[in-house]
Amino acid sequence: MAKPLSLPLYERVSCKGIMIRRTLDVTVFCLLLSLLAYRLHSLGNQGFTWLLAFLCESWFAFIWLLELNTRWNPVEYKTYPENLLPRLLELPPVDMFVTTADPVLEPPLVTINTVLSLLAVDYPAEKLACYVSDDGCSPLTFYSLVEASKFAKLWVPFCKKYSIQVRAPFLYFSAKSLPPVDGLSCFELEWKKMKDEYEHLCRKIEDAVHKSMLGPHSTEYAVFKNVERDNHPSIVKVIFENKEDHSSILPHLVYVSREKRPNHPHHSKAGAMNVLTRVSGVMTNAPFMLNVDCDMFASNPKVILQGVCLLVGVDDEQECAFVQCPQIFYNALKDDPFGNQFTVPFAIFAGGMAGIQGPPYAGTGCFHRRKAIYGLPPNHDFDIRDCKILEERFGKSTEFSESVAEILFGSGEKHFPCDISSSTESACRVANCSYENNTYWGTEVGLTYGSVTEDVLTGLRIHTMGWKSVLLMPSPPAFMGCAPPGGPVSMTQMKRWGTGLLEVLFSKYSPVLSAFSTKLYFRQALCYLQFVIWASSSIPQFCYTILSAYCITTNSHFLPKVQEPFFYIPVSFSLISNLHSLSQYLQYGESIQAWWNKQRMERIHAVSSMLFACLGMFVKLLGFSETVFEITPKTQSVSNDENDAEKEGRFSFDESPIFVPIIALLLVHLIALAIWLLRLQPLARGGDGSGLGEIACSVWVVLNFWPLVRGLFGKGKYGIPMSTLCKSATLALFFAQLSKKTSMY
Repeated sequence: MAKPLSLPLYERVSCKGIMIRRTLDVTVFCLLLSLLAYRLHSLGNQGFTWLLAFLCESWFAFIWLLELNTRWNPVEYKTYPENLLPRLLELPPVDMFVTTADPVLEPPLVTINTVLSLLAVDYPAEKLACYVSDDGCSPLTFYSLVEASKFAKLWVPFCKKYSIQVRAPFLYFSAKSLPPVDGLSCFELEWKKMKDEYEHLCRKIEDAVHKSMLGPHSTEYAVFKNVERDNHPSIVKVIFENKEDHSSILPHLVYVSREKRPNHPHHSKAGAMNVLTRVSGVMTNAPFMLNVDCDMFASNPKVILQGVCLLVGVDDEQECAFVQCPQIFYNALKDDPFGNQFTVPFAIFAGGMAGIQGPPYAGTGCFHRRKAIYGLPPNHDFDIRDCKILEERFGKSTEFSESVAEILFGSGEKHFPCDISSSTESACRVANCSYENNTYWGTEVGLTYGSVTEDVLTGLRIHTMGWKSVLLMPSPPAFMGCAPPGGPVSMTQMKRWGTGLLEVLFSKYSPVLSAFSTKLYFRQALCYLQFVIWASSSIPQFCYTILSAYCITTNSHFLPKVQEPFFYIPVSFSLISNLHSLSQYLQYGESIQAWWNKQRMERIHAVSSMLFACLGMFVKLLGFSETVFEITPKTQSVSNDENDAEKEGRFSFDESPIFVPIIALLLVHLIALAIWLLRLQPLARGGDGSGLGEIACSVWVVLNFWPLVRGLFGKGKYGIPMSTLCKSATLALFFAQLSKKTSMY
């Protein structure tokens, strides 16, 4: 591989303003402790509401302590890819993985744009191979990739000739993009020609959607005849093979659809990734792998160079098992009304972890060191070159065992470009559904099974072995994807994430156990703990949110009175924590409205999606059900119409039960405020009735739930369905009646 490089390939720097951040974080924590001390001191003189508030605030203080640990010493990494370019022959090969699972929810046009952006990156084509996993076994996806490879022979040279920044053609040729008029007539002509070619490609794919059979006279499509999505043999097809070394313009392009059989577990995306790892090991066996979701196109053409800077620039490979890039969405609306963009939270959380043992694996936009994926600790000193041990651990494939030995023990490296057509038979064998039987795949090798958030679980397992990871946040962003629409889709996605993280908490790699029995750093374990109990906070948040409405309805209180000195503790906590959060958003270039939208959506998800995630995990622990991996629909839309944008920015609803608790909660607060305005509250006990604090909290909740208030008066998909409204109203009225009865005792 590469020789030691004299020029630095990256720099690790501490984030600016760290002392101010720490001071504010500690101040908020001290205010929380002061409030708890006050609660504890007054607990004997107060009722149930005081006790419930104390328990909830104790949980919030615990969560803030975990956040304090995570945010204490954030770091950033700057890369210097220009220092790699003079050493072109030393650049290591990289295998690129794209995963798709459903041609309807994840249209082929989305997938091919991601593939085209990867094929066009600034990296030697002979050093790259792109593998596309199609878990839907769709001839349409295969056809689209074949046609895209023909377009790529024009697209890739065009991008590199004119140093095009955005190399996903759908975005480059969107309505916002017009050919620049700068006197370069050749460029304008090529631009128009390339746009026509892309539109022709889109029409061919759209026409293919309505055809019953693709390529009827081609043997390439015969294998797809009469196949069922969940019952078919493994299919590995080389769409384009780079045989021309430096003169070729395209990397290898390979289509993979792993074998599936009824009643045989396929482990969703984790299983697909493990198959890609084996297939690529047999075919190209690059020491580094990049994986992206089908909608996450490369928006920075130098992203491979930047990832390689971090992977080869470390003095010890232990310092970098994988390089994680943030998920950023290109189609997020102005001010992000649905809170889809995790740019700021990810930068804070992952940046903080980067200062300890490294960020978690986020499932997409990640460069992997193949050796780490194969499940051995860094700098291991034991030998498993014995064929029987290799077969027991990695499966019964001589070709794959040899490729494993090449990676783990440096017993040789494949010449690039490889002759991959001759290895399709071996690749099909390692893609069989029975290949993993009686092996370590899914437990100690490859991506780890047992959670719908297989990415977090896998990253945690890698960290427990002593590996570290690195955060890469280049400008422009490394990858950009499709934001889910607001409403049922985003709620379902959040529920899946919450459930998956709870599965990690109860797995054998739980950070609670790993902190004391593995090489996971203690502070890193606390970071993971904060992450995996994310959904658990929904219960105290729900209880705390309903407290103010209960107090108004029963004319009791859970906050200090205005005339009490301790009243300023919760007020100061609320002001300082919110202003601190706002300042961080402004520091990252976001607007005040974007900050407010994110805060609002976090509260909405906490008492809806995450509540159902907890319920789902509880049911699973009882053994009554299993979690299901739900695919998020992907689209490609670049809207310029302000009316369309306004409609897209509205929350949509359906009859899913996930909306019932949060709408009921909204109605409870509206009823409570109506009782207060109409002066229908019962007499307060001892004169300690609800006050300004409770009223302000209730109004604050309604403001946070404003998208739902609009839904009460909306129509069509923007209105709350009558069935959901009736269920929620029944629960809200029942709570109001129950509150009145409890106030009598």
